Amino acid sequence: MSAAVAREDLRAFREKGAACLRQVVDLSWLDVLAEGLEKNLNDPSPYGCRYTAPGSPGDFVDDYCNWQRFSEYRSFVFDSGIGDTVAELLGSSTVRFFHEHVLVKEPGTREISPWHQDQPYYCVDGEQVCSIWLPLDPVPQLVCPEFVAGSHLWNRMFTPLKFVDHRPYDGAFERFEDLPDIEAKRGDYEILSWTLELGDAIAFHMKTVHGAPGTATHATRRRAIATRWLGDDAVFAERPFTTSPPFPGLDLEPGDPMEHELFPVVVSRS
Repeated sequence: MSAAVAREDLRAFREKGAACLRQVVDLSWLDVLAEGLEKNLNDPSPYGCRYTAPGSPGDFVDDYCNWQRFSEYRSFVFDSGIGDTVAELLGSSTVRFFHEHVLVKEPGTREISPWHQDQPYYCVDGEQVCSIWLPLDPVPQLVCPEFVAGSHLWNRMFTPLKFVDHRPYDGAFERFEDLPDIEAKRGDYEILSWTLELGDAIAFHMKTVHGAPGTATHATRRRAIATRWLGDDAVFAERPFTTSPPFPGLDLEPGDPMEHELFPVVVSRS
């Protein structure tokens, strides 16, 4: 079972938009997820992407929406107790699973994950929304994702960028604004990152601005599985581009609750 959320972690999540949850997942689940991840890497979905060019050092790959294909992912979502942790973080009586996202950076990978918010990529609006970024390897702070503290409270939505070339999504300027140059003005922000041991995870709001370095100086893999979660106030949203994930055939209208078999209820409390 996932551990209860400490009061200081709950405060950090709500005030700063990201919190490191120490020993929140039993180590046995990491073995289960690692087995599923290797199956996934050997059998990627049509959504799987490779961001490292042939012949370049390392390898950065990702994939998502495979929980129905791999029982290891499905078991973690429904049986590990992580949904109860999410319910505490969000203060939500109902928690729906949105999707899982596998992100792997092999040793020596130069590609970074650009500064961005997750929510503009998604077909979701709301405030009770979060991700749990769970590494399957120890992560030194040097290669840990970074989060701009409090950015989920800016009341701003930023143009999503394509990870392959960092260009903006087509049509995004109609709805979203340019992200400030975080990297050039790092000193203007409180930037959060941690050294993570096995069993630790990062919880962050879908509007929290974040990015991740490469692993050019790192000697081991950086495997992570991010699970995305929806609470009581999450509703369907249209975007002026194909969302990521796209969820083809999803028949909801803007403002509808995310009540659909694609997003199963994991926690329901009266």
